[in-house]
Formats: sequence, C-alpha cells, structure tokens
Amino acid sequence: MKISRSLPFRNLAGKPVRTAVLIFLTALLSLTVFGGTLMITSLRTGLRSLESRLGADIMVVPYEATTKSNLENIVLQGATGYFYMDHARYEKILSREGIGQVSAQFFLASASSGCCSLAVQIIGFDPETDFTITPWIKKSYSQTLQKYDIVVGNDLNAFVGDTLSFYGTECHVAAKLDKTGTSFDTAVFTNQETIKALIQSSIDLNMNTFRNINPEQVVSCVLINAAEGYTPEEIVNDINIHIKKVKAIQTKEMISGISDSLQGVSRIIGILILIVWILGIVILLLAFTMSVSERKKEFAVLRVIGASRKKLAGIVMQESLLICLAGSAAGILPGLLILLPFHQLIEEQLNLPFLLPNSGAILGYVIGAILASVLTGCTAAAASALRISRIDTALILRGDN
Repeated sequence: MKISRSLPFRNLAGKPVRTAVLIFLTALLSLTVFGGTLMITSLRTGLRSLESRLGADIMVVPYEATTKSNLENIVLQGATGYFYMDHARYEKILSREGIGQVSAQFFLASASSGCCSLAVQIIGFDPETDFTITPWIKKSYSQTLQKYDIVVGNDLNAFVGDTLSFYGTECHVAAKLDKTGTSFDTAVFTNQETIKALIQSSIDLNMNTFRNINPEQVVSCVLINAAEGYTPEEIVNDINIHIKKVKAIQTKEMISGISDSLQGVSRIIGILILIVWILGIVILLLAFTMSVSERKKEFAVLRVIGASRKKLAGIVMQESLLICLAGSAAGILPGLLILLPFHQLIEEQLNLPFLLPNSGAILGYVIGAILASVLTGCTAAAASALRISRIDTALILRGDN
C-alpha cells in the first residue's frame, strides 16, 4: 500500500500542542542565532566605521577638555559639546618633528531654543588640510562647500535643499551623509569659514560658554598622522612635554575602551548563542525521542501496511524539516522587526557604535540561521529515526513492548 506524502503534515496537525512546542523551541534557536549574529556583526561594523571616520593617529585637545566626562563621545562620536584653544598652540604643533598630515577641527553645539532649528553637534573642518571628514563627505557631495553650506548626518530630519538656522544664521543643506552607526549620524559638518561665523553668532547672542574668544584665533582639536619614520608614541610624548595647556592622545587608546566594551558585549552574546544552541539540541532530541516512543504502535501499523523502515525514518525527518522551517520563520521575523526599525535605540542603550550590515549580508544571516536550525532539528530527529529502524513490529503489536 502506498503511504501518502501528506502523512507528515497530517501527523503534525494531529498533535497541535506537541508541534507548537517544537516550533517554539526551533524559533527560539533561530531568533538567538540570527539576532545574536546580527548584533555582533553590527557592533563590529560600527567600530570599523568609527575608526574610519576618525582616521588619525593622534588627537590634540585643550588640557581642560580632558576633564570633561564626555570628551571621548564628543571627539569620537560627535556628541554635543565644545572647547577651544589658541591658534598659536596649533602653530606650535605644526613646528614639532614627526608631524605628517595635520588638520584642525572646530566644535560648536547648537541650542534647543528658538535660535536654532536643531540641537546638534556642529563640526567644522579645513577643506585644504582635512584628511578625515572630506573623504567621507565626497561619497555624497563632490563639490566644494561654500559659506553657510552644511552637510547633515544620516539620522537628522533634514534633506538636501533645506535651510537650517543656527544662532540666527541660516545655512543651506548641501548633502546628506551615509550611515555610520555612530553619533556622527546626528551631527552637522561644515567648512571652517562657516563654523567660525556660527561661533561668532553664538557669542553675539551670549549663548556661548566661551564669550571672550576670537573665532578666528581658536581651534577645538588637532588631528595628526605621524610622518614616515616616526611613531605616534614619540609624537604624543614630544607634544605633551613641549607644548603647554594641551593634551595629545593616541586615538587607538580612546577607541580601546569602546573596543573592550564591544568585545564584552560580543562575548556575552556569543555565550548566549552557544548555550541556547546546546539546550536546543538536547531539548529537541528529548522531544523527538519521546514522540517516537509515544508513536511506536503507529509506526508498527505503518510497517504492517507496507512502509519500509527507511520510509518511517523519512517521515520523522520530513516532520523535523517542516517544524524547523516553520520555527525558523517564526524566530527570524521578530528578530528583523526588532533590529531593523529600532537599531538606533539599541545603539543609544548600548552606547556603542552600531551599524547594520547591508541587505545582502542580512539575507545571508537569515539563510545561515535557517540552516543552523534545520541542521540542529534534523540532527535531533536523526537519532529518533535510528530508533525507528530498530522497531520490532511483532513485539509492539502483541503489546510486549
């Protein structure tokens, strides 16, 4: 007698509670593998994005700035804040040996009052010497920024052609930048001519903490790449010894704290994936084993009406495949619904760079999670299928087993 191909479907439908439990276990496994992998990848991608945005060996800031608790967030991720040092110190830095590429940056935090369209960090740079921001901007805007032209981060609710006001000065949005997964996505960038005008406007409105400065004679920080034959350590020591009221810092030391935090989070997620995977294999193995034990007489009857041992094993494997596919979909879908729309909230809560990979990579992780779940479920089902192949039909039907 020919065994119906729909039998695996009918078996699963006939035991809805058992089927639902197995699908739930598989969904949990898929959610953990997919969500955990995507989280780890996004964190690592965000760190690489941060490193590329920084793009300098050394950063020099006013010594007073090192007392700010959010210094690293200001200079590394574009969090709001500002500080200044005399341009004369910038000139002294230029005169030190071992200096390769060097460029100054200017910071200004806009206010949330009526004088400004948005409360954001504004970062000014010198297009003639800059080697960190310009390459990034050129991916979105190849022209030269004019006075009062600005470039906005990807997460800001502003678009090319819009006009934004900062301290009563209107600025034109010339471009919108690519996503970085850092606070730079909510920052505004402009040339030094514009940033100096905005600093002066903030002073004129008595809304700048540094009210006695000349915007033409200050910089916020200096980014340096070591010249060939010199090490960043040598330059840092030289600047800190010979130039007063500044602090030179190796950028890798600043990033190391973020990197350590990232590794800690990644380690926890990795351990969680491993634990869930092991538990998933054990629980699915027990579930399929119990299912086969309960269905001995069912399989014995199938043997009597003509099903081969191979056919019975195939039924169990097909049921496992159907459960794993349904569970994978049930687990991956909420993972996508959580991570894709709320990635910015996740970044804020973790306080770490978080940049989702491209759609092709995400599709690869979806396929990988499905394969992992199917492999796990089928491995557990294979042990049960092996037991089926050893069933003694006569003993079961006589009730001796």
